[in-house]
Amino acid sequence: MDRGLQELAQHLWEARRNGRTIDRTQHRLPASREEAYAIQHEIIALSGSRQCGHKIGSTSKEAQAILGTSEPGAGALLSSFLYESPLRLSVVQDQSPAVEAEFAFRIGADLPPRGAPYTREEISAAIESVAGSIEVVGSRFAGGLAQQGRFLTTADGSANIALVVGRWHPWKGQDLRQHTVTMTVDGVPRGTGTGERVLGNPLHALSWLAGMLSDTGRGLKADDIVATGTCTGLDPVSPGVTAIADFGSLGSVEIEFVSPTS
Repeated sequence: MDRGLQELAQHLWEARRNGRTIDRTQHRLPASREEAYAIQHEIIALSGSRQCGHKIGSTSKEAQAILGTSEPGAGALLSSFLYESPLRLSVVQDQSPAVEAEFAFRIGADLPPRGAPYTREEISAAIESVAGSIEVVGSRFAGGLAQQGRFLTTADGSANIALVVGRWHPWKGQDLRQHTVTMTVDGVPRGTGTGERVLGNPLHALSWLAGMLSDTGRGLKADDIVATGTCTGLDPVSPGVTAIADFGSLGSVEIEFVSPTS
């Protein structure tokens, strides 16, 4: 990776750590998928945090439209930004924070790299447990997520601020396509949707991720946690509000947002 991309990785990590944004026009930007993921991997190293899984983004037409992309993307989940519900979490308005209700899965068996795609049945058999989660997203590039594009979003950790997970439930091969999820912010209904919003089925998102990680030579590993993309859209939040995602039989996830000085 060239010096310009290394400097961008350093500035993105400092912006994430310190709650700031950076001006994209002042930096050498990734020009390919490979460069974007290289920046992301450099940020993981700079963080000193353990990677505990993955988040998948842009799994709905609406999310793809916001980013100006036509494909999903993945980001590393870092242990220092993974939490359990209920949570009190500080956010900064400059990063345009928003919430997404997502199904999260804990992988119970390795899915190593291979040439052939993994089937939905193989993916399902490798899952240990499922939970509801809220991903808090935002942009370390000034201007918010809109039209940043897939490369910049991928470089920026796929816009992850935090993942907050509810209670884990044993996976029994459930069909989540018609499982309804709703988001409220300060008691006001916001986004709603079903698992079908996630590439038609959250297992399709997992299959896409397994294939992408096969291409990189890593694969999915036992104990990885994977958030599969929003079922409810993108709902803005700010310090002083509380977001609750209701996953029905899987329970709810709650975050109270505060300012960094609270």
